[in-house]
Amino acid sequence: ILFGLYLIVRSAKEETITPEKTQNMRTETIAIESPTEKENNIINIKYPDGLETAKKFDKLIASRYCVLIDIENNKILAERNADKKMYPASMTKMMTLIVAVENMESPDDTFTMTYDILNPLINEDASLAGFEENETITIKDMLYGAILPSGAEATVGLAEAIAGSETNFVRMMNEKAEEMGLKNTHFTNTSGLHDDNHYSTALDMAVILEYALQNDLCREILSTYQYTTSKTKEHPKGILLESTLFSRMYGDEVENVTIEGGKTGFTSEAQHCMASFAIKNNKEYIVVTAMEDDKWGSVYDAFDIYEQYLP
Repeated sequence: ILFGLYLIVRSAKEETITPEKTQNMRTETIAIESPTEKENNIINIKYPDGLETAKKFDKLIASRYCVLIDIENNKILAERNADKKMYPASMTKMMTLIVAVENMESPDDTFTMTYDILNPLINEDASLAGFEENETITIKDMLYGAILPSGAEATVGLAEAIAGSETNFVRMMNEKAEEMGLKNTHFTNTSGLHDDNHYSTALDMAVILEYALQNDLCREILSTYQYTTSKTKEHPKGILLESTLFSRMYGDEVENVTIEGGKTGFTSEAQHCMASFAIKNNKEYIVVTAMEDDKWGSVYDAFDIYEQYLP
């Protein structure tokens, strides 16, 4: 009889669990069984639409490949050859940044720069951040070194530190491109040095930048003007790194528009190019301008696009 009374009381207690408690229990179960997409380094990016109906840039815009995207509405507002294959040069490093940030264990981990990394890049006249042979540097310093001064040794260093080799890291970059739904992009290196099989489009580069902006660290790095690396034996005061983008602009040149950051690029085959993001009336936009002969052309084209084509 006593055992029967115990079962009745226990059953009654179980039936008095509040809806709030039930909801909490359900949430906890889901969290354990289905980790969030952010925890899995998956950010949902829907490929922008409106290519067929977008405005065409007029002759005022000199860049051969360019696109303007309204991020909030995921819409292409204006374009020229936005889906045509081109060489992305150092805009490539935006994807290098994404893959490195999503796969690093800690930004404070260290890596020792090597002769085997530096020598080929020096021979190719690649842009460098200034890290020296045998210098031990942090992952964070290499992230900034890759984006701000466009340091190729930083991108290869990140690749070796995270994936064991540049080849393995490039494979991860191409897998990420496929995951993001990029339509005409393929990488052969981490820096954007010319290779006929290393290509993208203005639209794909815009999608890469939009993806990067959803990661707080990536956004911070792409928005930074100057950064000083950690002190090392080779650089007791650190290295002052400066953004190649903000060395060419203040960001307030266009009335009512704030250009927040981005990434420039150049090779003789790609010519000058730039991916940038800006705010007007609390709305964010991305502009990619590529293949412009003059060093300042891609910058002035971006200014004109932000001034003339934003709603």
